[in-house]
Parts: sequence; C-alpha cells; structure tokens
Amino acid sequence: MTVLRTSLRNFVAHKGRMLLSGVAVVLSVAFVCGTLVFTDTMNTTFDRLFSQTAADVTVSAKGAESDGQPGTGRPATVPGSLLEELEGVEGVSSVSGGAYSTSVTVVNADNENMGSSTGAPTIASNWTEIDEKSMEVTEGRLPRGAGEVMVDADTAKKHGLELGEELRTISALGDFRAEIVGVAAFRSTNPGATVVYFDTDTVQERLLGDSDAYTDVYVMAAGDVSDEKLKERVVAALGSGEYKVRTQEEYAAEGKDEIGSFLDVIKYALLGFAGIALLVGVFLIVNTFSMLVAQRTREIGLMRAIGSSRRQVNRSVLVEAVLLGVLGSLVGVAAGVGLAVGLMELMGLVGMNLSTDDLTLRWVTPVVGVVLGVVVTVLAAYLPARRAGRVSPMAALRDDGLPAAGSRVGRVRSGVGLVLTLAGAGALVVAAGSDDAAGGSLFLAAGVVLTLVGFVLVGPLLAGGVVRVLGAVVLRVFGPVGRMAERNALRNPRRTGATGAALMIGLALVASLSVVGASLVASAGDELDRSVGADFILQSSAGQPVVPEAVERVRGTEGVEHVTEYRWLEARLTGPDGETVEEPVTAASATYAEDLRVETVAGELPAAYERDSMSVPEDFAKAHGVEVGDRVEVDFAAGGTAELTVRAITAADTSVDQGAMYLSTATAERYVPEDRMPLNMMLFAKAEEGQEDAAYAALKKELEPFPQYEVRNQADYKELLEDQVGQLLNMVYGLLALAIVVAVLGVVNTLALSVVERTREIGLMRAIGLSRRQLRRMIRLESVVIALFGALLGLGLGLGWGVAAQRLLALEGLKVLQVPWPTIAGVFVGAAVVGLVAALVPAFRAGRMNVLNAIATE
Repeated sequence: MTVLRTSLRNFVAHKGRMLLSGVAVVLSVAFVCGTLVFTDTMNTTFDRLFSQTAADVTVSAKGAESDGQPGTGRPATVPGSLLEELEGVEGVSSVSGGAYSTSVTVVNADNENMGSSTGAPTIASNWTEIDEKSMEVTEGRLPRGAGEVMVDADTAKKHGLELGEELRTISALGDFRAEIVGVAAFRSTNPGATVVYFDTDTVQERLLGDSDAYTDVYVMAAGDVSDEKLKERVVAALGSGEYKVRTQEEYAAEGKDEIGSFLDVIKYALLGFAGIALLVGVFLIVNTFSMLVAQRTREIGLMRAIGSSRRQVNRSVLVEAVLLGVLGSLVGVAAGVGLAVGLMELMGLVGMNLSTDDLTLRWVTPVVGVVLGVVVTVLAAYLPARRAGRVSPMAALRDDGLPAAGSRVGRVRSGVGLVLTLAGAGALVVAAGSDDAAGGSLFLAAGVVLTLVGFVLVGPLLAGGVVRVLGAVVLRVFGPVGRMAERNALRNPRRTGATGAALMIGLALVASLSVVGASLVASAGDELDRSVGADFILQSSAGQPVVPEAVERVRGTEGVEHVTEYRWLEARLTGPDGETVEEPVTAASATYAEDLRVETVAGELPAAYERDSMSVPEDFAKAHGVEVGDRVEVDFAAGGTAELTVRAITAADTSVDQGAMYLSTATAERYVPEDRMPLNMMLFAKAEEGQEDAAYAALKKELEPFPQYEVRNQADYKELLEDQVGQLLNMVYGLLALAIVVAVLGVVNTLALSVVERTREIGLMRAIGLSRRQLRRMIRLESVVIALFGALLGLGLGLGWGVAAQRLLALEGLKVLQVPWPTIAGVFVGAAVVGLVAALVPAFRAGRMNVLNAIATE
C-alpha cells in the first residue's frame, strides 16, 4: 500500500508533466479502437443489407457473375417458367422473379452520371417482395409501365432529383428515357449504391433482352419449413448442377465474402498506421519517465536512505505507468468511438452512407484498447523504472540532485546501433541488387527494420555531430542565444536522440513513399511513351464495358485513322505438356500490334492476329514448354474449344499488359457466339497524320451522350496516373500525420520537462541580463534544431529505403528512379515549422517564470 500511495502522490504531483504522454496513449488507443469500431460497423451494415435483400431461397443461373456485371453487358438469366414450376414445390409460400442489371449508366437531363463515385454499383431492377423488406416508397408511387422510373432517396437527395424529371438509362441493348414517378428510401443503410426501379417488362426487354427471363427467382418458405429443407426440395425439383441455389444465410455469406477482403484491407492498413503512432508514442513515454526519474533523483535517494528497496522504487515508477496507461486507454477507447463516428461521416461525404444506428462496439474492442495501452506504457517505462531502482541513497546528498552520468552515451548501445545500421544497409544493398522479387523483399523488410532500430540506438551518438553542424548553419546567426540553444540540445544526447527518433520514424516513411510514388509515376510515363503507339485511350473509370453504340460513334469520328477493340475472355488453356490452366485471353483488333509496341522473344506479334493464331507470354511459354509453332488448346468459357497456333512469345520485360495472351477478335468470334461475346473493355484510337488535336476534340464530342466514358490522350493518361498516385499518397500522409502529431507532442513534452529541470538555471540567466524575448527565442531554437535533427535522420533513412524499394520493384516494371526533391525540401522546412510550433507553450511558460522563485528552486 505504501508503494501505491507514493505512486498516486507522485502521479498527481506531476499530472501536468504526464498529460502529453497521456495524450500519446489516448491518440494511439483511439486509432486502434476507432478502426475496430469502424470496420465492425461496416460489417454490421453489409450483413444487415445482405440479409434484408435475400429470399429464403434464391435461384440464379449457374454462370451468374458474382459481381453482377457480366462482360456481355447482359446478366445471366433463368427462364420465367421456373416461377410456375417452383410454386408447386412443397413448403413454398410464394415465388417472385427478380430482374436486374448492374451494367447500366443512368444520367439526368444535364447528362450527368447519377452513379456513385466510390465504386459502388448502379443497379436497375424491378420491384419485388424482397425489395419491400429493404425499401419503402416515401414519395410518389411504383413505376407501372414503360417510361416510368423510381429512384432511391439518397441518389435523389445527392443530385437534387424530383418527381417529374426525366432520366436516361444506357445499357448494352441501347438507351431509353423514363420519368421519375417515385422515390424509395432504404430501411437500413445504403452503402453508396445508386438504385433505380422500372416495371418488370421494361427491365426484361431493355436490360435482359428477353421478355420471359429473370436474373433471380425468390422463393419464400411456408410455415416452419427451414431454409435448408426448402433448398433441398428446390434442388430436387430443378435438378442438381443446372442452377445456383442459395439459402438466405448462404446468399449473405457470399456477399460478405466479396466485401470482406476490401474491409480487411482497410482494417489492417489503419491498424498499421495506429501501430506506427504507438511506436512513436513509446519514445515520448520513455523520455517522459526518464526525465521525471532524473528530476526526482534526490527524492528517490531519500526514499532509499530511509529504507525503500530497489524493488519498491522500481514498482513505484511502474505503478505510475500503469495509472497513465489505464487512464489514457479509457479516454482513448471513448475517443475511438468518436473517431469511428467521424470516419463514418467522412465516408458519407464521399458517397458511402453509414448510419450510426449500426454503430457496433464489441466487448473485445475496449479490452484490446486498454490492454494495448497499459502494456505499451509499462514496457516503455520499464527502463526508466530500472534506472530509478539503481539510484543510491548517496544521490540525496548531491547538490544538483541529478545523476552524475546522465549525459554520457553508452558505448555498448552505440556499438550495437552501428552494427545493426551496417547490417541493415547491407540488406538494403542486397535487396536493391536482387534478381528475385520475392527473395529481395525479405532483404528489404530486414533492411528497413534493422536500419530503423540501428538509427534509434545510434541516435545519441549522431546527435552530437549533427546538432553541431545544424548549429553552425542555422543557430550561429542568432549569436549567444543560438549558441546556448545548441548547447542545450547537446546537453543530453540521449534525450535529443530519443526525441528526434520519434519524428524520424514518420518522416522516414513519408520520404520512402514519396520516392516510390514519384518513381511509379515516372516509370509509368516512360513505359507509356515507349510502348503505347495509340493516340487515344477510351474507357470507363468505373470499369464498365463499352456499349456497341459508343463503339460505332468512335468508329465514325472524323480524323480517326483506325479504332482498336479490346476484350477479355475467360478460357482454359492446355499446352503441349498437357497441363491445363485457367487464364484470361485478350481478343483485340489486328491494329493492336501497332497501338501497343510489345517486344517478343520469339516470333512476330502481328502474326498472332492471323486466323487461329495467338501469342503467349514468356513466363507461360517457359512453364509449359511452348515454342513458336506449337498448338495450344483454348476452351472458351463463353463458347467452344479451339486449337490455336502460337505465332509469338512476348517478353516479360513490360509493365503494360504484362502477361497478356493475344488473339484476334475475328478468331474469338469463330468460337464464341455473338450473344455471349464480351463487350469491349476499352478502345484505342489512332488519329490521321496531323489531325491529333482535331480528332481529340471530335472524339470528346461524339462521346458526350455517354458520360461514363473518358477520352484520354497520352498526356491525360499520365496526369490520371499522377493524380491516382497522388491521392493515395495524400491519404497515407494524412494517416502518418497521426504519428507526426505524437512526435510533436514528444518535442513539446521534452522541452516542457527540460524547462522545469533547468528552472534555477533559467532564473540565474534572467538575473544576469537574459531578456524574456531572448529566453523564448533560445527555447524555440532548441526545438527547431531537435526537429531538424529528426528530419535529417528520417529523410536520409527514407531516401535509402525508397531507393532500395525502387530498385527491387524495377523487376516488376518500376524502372525509373525519381526522387521528389521539392517534396523532400518541403518536409525539411516543415520540420523547422513543427519545431517552432512545438516550442510555443514551453517558451511562453519559461518566459513567465518569476526570477527570484526560479533562483530559489532546488
């Protein structure tokens, strides 16, 4: 109890000094708990949605696409006769036919795409009893015939749609117009999809191309018949293997599996950034407890002199750490729930609506948060606690009350740090020179970890030299105040090293990702210049196929020399070795050999577009012993089987269409029926000589009625790549900002505790003539030099990681090394600003000290 009372008294006495360390715990735990609550809530939302939109038993076509968007633009269907057949099955209470398509684009009167910008589908459907479970009509009525449509409430609100307005629906079978006669709202949460309803006949004729077909048949059970039993009876009635039959639970599980991988990526990415913030927080906590122990050396010495054992002193410090961890974690759990709500609101702004009614807080989330926060805090405080336990009773007799060896850097620590740094640098060199991506990635990971740990350990040793150089460049212009700031930063190299290391981690990641991102854009641009001969690329940003009407418009555009069609077909290939593999093949116009300059290791690519011919990639040829002239059996999933002659083997050294197998569209049409032939996924166009600008403008004009498609020249495509990479990096930088915020708190805490530690010294300096303004400037300069020290270490380390990663990724096509020097320079200058901001409060408090009270402080 004595240890507990002492710990409580010390914790309360130093509550202000513990505050910033507590904030680090709060932020880290909040990010972990917020991530868990957010992803659990998304799971709950989709589980409820899939359950509400499923019948007791659903019957679909055997070949129905799992994502609902077939390459033909027309969904797989079942005959309408199934409804009557299933009504006679024992245990069935009702049967209804669902008809829908996701291969549609809906535009308003201003030709604006009503589809989601988040990647969620646009669904055009008829209204069934299943929809009554998940939707309710809030305005108007259901569509009753051709020319009428009902929209979901979220889409209507987002785009300002009202009853009486006209919408145009574009599909593979053509486009048609309909007047809005109703608005329906989701009973649960709409995760972002755009939903429009037509009458059944319109969907069948306009979207399915068959007036007596449905995409799904919904079977509802009567009485107490279980879904499993009903499924058995349905399968028995229809025959096994002819249709896909799923219970409500199986339907929901299938949908959950499809979205689960996406949610897992979000979850583990966010937890990874939370881990980085937690690691940075460890430095803050270690620094805080180290400085508190140093400042209480005389107090601890007195405790030892009156009988406290080393174990009791050690436990006293660890109990303080437990208190800090528990309080910070509890606040962090609450903040995590708030963060999850904030993330849900943010998702709402970009189109994915998540309701707080589905907010899910499982018991495991607060347990994980509290345990994580306490364990990390205690582990971080362990070494300072051990140092406190080693304080001797004689320390109470020293005038300064500080440990005599506080400023010495351990030789063992520095030695180990140098060894780890050199080993890590060697691993990075090996990774950069590796010929195997898988093996090289292991060396890269080892190099990153070893150099990071090595820099952390060797930080105090580096602090002396780096701070002196920075002082000569940055601080000497400020005269005596600058020199005092430099000496203060050098006074305790271990403390400076730990504070700078916290900032180093976040900036190292920023620098390395900047190098990889810039290299990715530069490499893609270089590959585009080198490989792509087409002037224009036409495709949908949402991945929708190009409808036939749009293809005809492109073909008829003035100034276009030729248009290349491009399709993907699923197939099973059997090589000369007899082994069968499932691989997609690319069916394109013969002009694709001009539009994409692909190198070959054998044969000529134009020959692959001849009748019953194809090309295979180098890796496939090596794996299956294929040579030019060999025949490969190609069993098309949508058609028959062909024996095709290999006319070319393409080189693996390419990043555009890497690994593609080419054959001509004419060859594919011989074996795949017209109604099962996939639509073009994109088009390539070549302008007539000297007509590039005119053709570009003409193509844009011709495709104005189809806002789902983009016309891009090579400059546009490079800009698109740059924007996509830039958006991804900005999102990553935003998440890394959490770690940098924690690092800034570390600088603030170090300076604040340093000011307390030097109270008497500051009083004496003020007494001999140092003004408040000079004092504040000294503290600000000390903060700036510590921040720049961390920035130099982080940027240097990050550049090393980035260069090694780029050289390794060169094996996958990332061949151009591009160092974004403006970004690196901006980060370095930003570090100085961070140092200034971090010093504002400590400098202000130091300036307000009473001189006489400060001098009298022991």
